[in-house]
Amino acid sequence: MAAWFVRALWMGLLHGAVQTGVAAVGVRSPEATSVRPIALVLLVVAAVLWGAVDALRDLDGRGMQWFVASLVAGPFAGALGVIGAALLVDQTGQEALWVALTGGAAFTALLVLAPAGLGMLLGSFLAKKNAASQQP
Repeated sequence: MAAWFVRALWMGLLHGAVQTGVAAVGVRSPEATSVRPIALVLLVVAAVLWGAVDALRDLDGRGMQWFVASLVAGPFAGALGVIGAALLVDQTGQEALWVALTGGAAFTALLVLAPAGLGMLLGSFLAKKNAASQQP
């Protein structure tokens, strides 16, 4: 299975589940305002860690893999978020799908790509530092 597909699948599932969870909390507890920032931090941390692990493992073409994965994960997460909200939260209809597949997908793609890029940068720095410290 292609590495970008695995990244896109898992990041799309994570983002779609978080979107549905944030919507559910917003409907059931409107006073819970700290849920959205906590969810964003969770998503950023997940992408940073995965990007750092890819850099530490020195995977070939990891930048392009993350780029393609972010482009696929965006619309996938948007569709999952709308489906999850329609089934589990409220009566979200197909009118929400267009917004999720355009602006929501672009935001999700950036929320996957930018932290993963930061993680790859940090992972490369840590790998170089570790390699330098092991040399006599």
